[in-house]
Amino acid sequence: MQTEVLRVLRTEAQSWWRHRELRRTGDLDEACRLERQTILRDLGYLRTAINNPNAYVSCGGGGTILHLGLTTVSLYAPVERFPLASLAVRLGAPLIDCRPVRDIIAFANLPKVTMDGGIDPEPWTASSRVSLLTYIDAAERLGARIVNDPRAGRAT
Repeated sequence: MQTEVLRVLRTEAQSWWRHRELRRTGDLDEACRLERQTILRDLGYLRTAINNPNAYVSCGGGGTILHLGLTTVSLYAPVERFPLASLAVRLGAPLIDCRPVRDIIAFANLPKVTMDGGIDPEPWTASSRVSLLTYIDAAERLGARIVNDPRAGRAT
């Protein structure tokens, strides 16, 4: 899997228009340097997504977002067309697919997922902080599809 991850990240880095342009103009050293920086940055994002119990990927009509706490990585494309998010999901990060959700206003008003462990008491508002498990419960009630559900292992 490690070779596959690096291959995907390398291909993605080489496909960026800026890196392609540097290669086209003959500045291979600069292109390679920037591509290595991009790969290392993306590997850091993947490590965070796998090691932070509250990190997750969301996919909706507005695109895909990799939620990593204070950092988010987003792209206006479905998860299938966003290699970094797709890799994070394949490596076990939860995916909340909100494309089936019909009540977008209610979904937008869900509380936010805490990344530092601080949880606000009920009643929750759109600016409250809740655990990822609580957020997934609420999103699923609205019709979201969950992949790599972290609730699967807990007793009901």
